[in-house]
Amino acid sequence: MSRGSVLVRDALPEDAAALQAIWDDFNADDQRVVRLDHSTAETERAVMRLETDPSERLLVAVIDGGPVGVAHLRRAPISPIHEEDAVHLGYLHVLSDFRRRGVGKALLETAADWADEKDSKHVVACVAAAARDSNRFLARLGLGQVAVVRASTVASLRCKLGGTSAPKSVITNVIAARRLMRRSRPAS
Repeated sequence: MSRGSVLVRDALPEDAAALQAIWDDFNADDQRVVRLDHSTAETERAVMRLETDPSERLLVAVIDGGPVGVAHLRRAPISPIHEEDAVHLGYLHVLSDFRRRGVGKALLETAADWADEKDSKHVVACVAAAARDSNRFLARLGLGQVAVVRASTVASLRCKLGGTSAPKSVITNVIAARRLMRRSRPAS
């Protein structure tokens, strides 16, 4: 495979089919991700919405005319109690056949350039905990782990929350009692 030069640009509505392929590749190995059926028209509308929002960008990395990587950028406060903005980077993905060719680095350089342009002093990246290669890549670039992001469907969360007011089961009480007994035993 030849090593074409990487061009990073904002996504265009005509990139919709390629973006869907990248998204499907992004989710291929993670069974925890909820599969959503989406049409090319929906993807085109999403890209057009992002084009008009000054606080968000959807970047595509292109090699030989075809999108091979994506990153979503969003400017937002670094935390709910800080006024300082950060560029939040998510959904960073490069198709498997195009990794180790500078695509991810080019996407992050564009994110850093946008952060400088918007006077944001921080870039916050969110990647799946199980994505070892992505996490190693970001660590090599100096991004440290500051949080663990967890997700659930609302229905699943409500189901789990529904049991919080109910009394503990007998099994839970037995397990708790055994733990207490182990802790209170004198060391032999």
